[in-house]
Amino acid sequence: MFKQDLTLRAPLMNASGTLGFSPDLRAQVQWDELGAFITNPISKRPRKAAEQPATIEYPGGFLLHTGLPNPGLATVISKHAQRWADSPIPILVNLMADRPEETKQMVESLEGRENVAAIELGFAPLLADDIILLAIEMSLGELPLIVSLAAEQILSLGPRALQTGAAAISLATPRGMLPLHGNKAELVSGRLFGPAQFPRSLEMVHSAVKLGLPVYGAGGVYSKEDAEAMLSAGAMGVQMDAGLWLPNI
Repeated sequence: MFKQDLTLRAPLMNASGTLGFSPDLRAQVQWDELGAFITNPISKRPRKAAEQPATIEYPGGFLLHTGLPNPGLATVISKHAQRWADSPIPILVNLMADRPEETKQMVESLEGRENVAAIELGFAPLLADDIILLAIEMSLGELPLIVSLAAEQILSLGPRALQTGAAAISLATPRGMLPLHGNKAELVSGRLFGPAQFPRSLEMVHSAVKLGLPVYGAGGVYSKEDAEAMLSAGAMGVQMDAGLWLPNI
C-alpha cells in the first residue's frame, strides 16, 4: 500500500511529452483548469533525440517521431525539483521504465521530493508483460504508481498490473507508421496525435471501466467536450496531449 494517496483538485491534466519537465506558468495554458502536471518521459541516463526527427501529417492528425530525448533523471531533478516544489499543482513524474532495477532506483530518488504526487511508468513498445509487472513490483513504495499501457494491453495486462500494486492505468499515446515525405521505401514509426484517435480512446476507457479498472483517459482529446465524454464514461481523469498546443483549449 502506498504511503501517499493521489488526490487531484481537477480531473484534467496534460499528457506526458506535451509541456516539458516542469510547469512554465508563462505558457498559454489554462493552468487553473489542470489538476496535475505530468513531466515529459525521463530515463535514468541522458537520451539523445532521434537522428531524423519527423512530423508527418495524415487525415485527422499527425505522427511524431522524436526519440524521446531527455537529459537523464539526475539532471532533471537538479534543474526542475525546485520548480516542482513551487508548482501550484501536483507533479506526476513519467519514467521510462524498461529496466526494472533502474526503474526502482529512479522511483526511490523521487520519494520525498516536495510536491511529487505520483509516478507514471511508461514502457517501450513490445516489452514483455513479465518485465512490465516486475518493474511495477520493484517500484512499489511511498508514491502511487500509474501504469501507462497501450490500448491493446489495457484489458489483458491492466488487471494484472493492479494486482501487482499499481494504483491506476493510463492510456499510452498510440503508435503507428507512415512513409516519410511520401517515400514508401522509407517508413517512420512514432506516436500518433489528433482528433482521429478519440473514438478508439473513448471505447477503451468505456471497456476498462466496465472491467472495473481505475483508468485515466487519453488520446485525441481536443476539447472540453471530449474530456467530459471520457469522464462520463467513467475515467478517473483525462490527459490532453497536442490539443494543449492549440489556442483557446
